[in-house]
Amino acid sequence: MNTRVLTVDSTQPDPAVVEDAAQALRAGQLVAFPTETVYGLGANALDPAAVARIFDAKGRPATDPLIVHIAHIGQLSMCASQVPPAARKLGLAFWAGPLTIILPKKPRIPDSVTAGLPSVALRVPSHRVARALMEMAGVPVAAPSANRFSRPSPTTAAHVLADLDGRIDVVLDGGSTDIGLESTIVDFTVDPPVMRRPGGLTLEQIRSVVPEVVALSQQGSAGLAQVAPGQLTRHYAPQAELTLYVGAAAAVVDRVAADTRTLAAKGERVGILAPEEDLLALAPELAPLAAAGRVEVQRYGSRTDPGRSARELFAALRALDATGVTYILATAIDSTGLGLAVLDRLTRAAEGRVRKA
Repeated sequence: MNTRVLTVDSTQPDPAVVEDAAQALRAGQLVAFPTETVYGLGANALDPAAVARIFDAKGRPATDPLIVHIAHIGQLSMCASQVPPAARKLGLAFWAGPLTIILPKKPRIPDSVTAGLPSVALRVPSHRVARALMEMAGVPVAAPSANRFSRPSPTTAAHVLADLDGRIDVVLDGGSTDIGLESTIVDFTVDPPVMRRPGGLTLEQIRSVVPEVVALSQQGSAGLAQVAPGQLTRHYAPQAELTLYVGAAAAVVDRVAADTRTLAAKGERVGILAPEEDLLALAPELAPLAAAGRVEVQRYGSRTDPGRSARELFAALRALDATGVTYILATAIDSTGLGLAVLDRLTRAAEGRVRKA
């Protein structure tokens, strides 16, 4: 099967191009499309056979539920059996946008979408291409990130094709995504509501509307049904073995420098993934190792610009992994605002290999 690539203007989507992709969705095909967060891999959420193809294409375990995308908040009743007032209030405040809300599901939503759970994760994307696709498809669209399971999420169509070319039917190429990290997930099937995954909407923003929301980080197993996407211990991971360093910036830099020297002395090729301030501090140590071909360096954003750090993280991780390094040593930005989501992604990419400096 050849994957068709349809190029579309992200600011003024051509209706004919989007309708082509919408027809593919209605016909049970898989369509990758840009959102403001990352690229999603969409299928008609009401078609169990199409949903099954998502899991097959990604190699995703059936225990990991999918997010269902709708065109606007008025379509909640298509999928959810109950909408608590606080959930509606949050949706009205931040939809369309990088927010996913978990609610009790209606029977029409197949169990394969929800990992057999009685709840469904719902989102209204703000990206113009995604919104147009939802409107034209006329059906709720189940869409996890458009990548092979547990790999770094795609922020360009090229990332999608690198993982899924020939495994899916259509890619809508709308350029790079804006936020670069997945949506924030808030679960309203429990009281108080719980933020299950940090993402493009910060905890501070959520609590400004629903103050009682609790933040809860979980480390799930692929063998058990997950209450929300993004809960597994290993996720967003490169091929190389990634270790995350946390702590005071100066101490982190010292520890990364020492561990890089140790690995390089053993003949290993090491990748460094860090914000620009950390790389500047590491430069005197890394320069001779880089000249000797032992170290590859990749910047993602800045400690003073969490938005840019979030936007660049996955692309930087993919680029560094593509150099063929055996180990990646990564540092995180401060865990406030969007930094919390950046820390979450790097922690899961490290699969528990987190060293405190």
